[in-house]
Amino acid sequence: MADRDDLPLLPLIMTAPNGARRTKADHPALPMTIRETVEAARACFAAGAGALHAHVRDAAGAHVLDAGLYHELLSQMRAAVPQMQVQVTTEAVGRYSPEQQRALVRALDPEAVSVAVREMVPDGETQAARGFYEECLNRKCAVQHIVYSDADLERFFDLAETEVIPGQRHQLLFVLGRHAADQQSAPGDLEPFLETLAGRRDALAVDWAVCAFGNRETDCLVEAVRRGGKARIGFENGLRNRDGRIAEDNAGRVRDLVLALKAENLIPA
Repeated sequence: MADRDDLPLLPLIMTAPNGARRTKADHPALPMTIRETVEAARACFAAGAGALHAHVRDAAGAHVLDAGLYHELLSQMRAAVPQMQVQVTTEAVGRYSPEQQRALVRALDPEAVSVAVREMVPDGETQAARGFYEECLNRKCAVQHIVYSDADLERFFDLAETEVIPGQRHQLLFVLGRHAADQQSAPGDLEPFLETLAGRRDALAVDWAVCAFGNRETDCLVEAVRRGGKARIGFENGLRNRDGRIAEDNAGRVRDLVLALKAENLIPA
């Protein structure tokens, strides 16, 4: 089987402007409609984000894996911000099965998608997952594998070694904490992931990023970049800038991170 030598690199900064759970009750600038999401993405691109992690909502504002809505979003993004990568989510949020997640990706044939290892391969049955990942490889769809713990990361490497997840080049997202009202991620939460990565990455080329929750989101992402990773930022995960104030909008979160990275010479001033 051919490897993906042309797998695009993750941008240094990806924006996640809405996610599956928050609404305008959490922040009035959180985008709910496709039009609002595209406008938020455009502003985040201008602020320094190279990609959009995309969720769509139904008429009631609920998270959905709807191919028609995603086709509309992708079309509008190509027209409004053609330089920006768009990554489709398959997040289950307790509503969708692996079969439904796979069906969405097959219907869309997107350029990039995020898939949680524990959602796509929830048990010892790997045949359907293997076929799905092979299809993504052959279709040149960049899969970012979401891992919520160092145990998830170990499992990813086990699946890659047995070619349930084929290829030698992979994108990963390390989630520091979980979606919870009181979740407060800290930069030290990255250490278990990096220890596992150091022990198992020799045979694979790994392009990794981090998302974090709570008041120290920016600090966590700066630490990730300092350690050789990349960042996913936005209202899906955090609302506050580094100074503790609520951000005006998603572009404000991107600007906050860019300023923090420049202050530590992690990107050019």
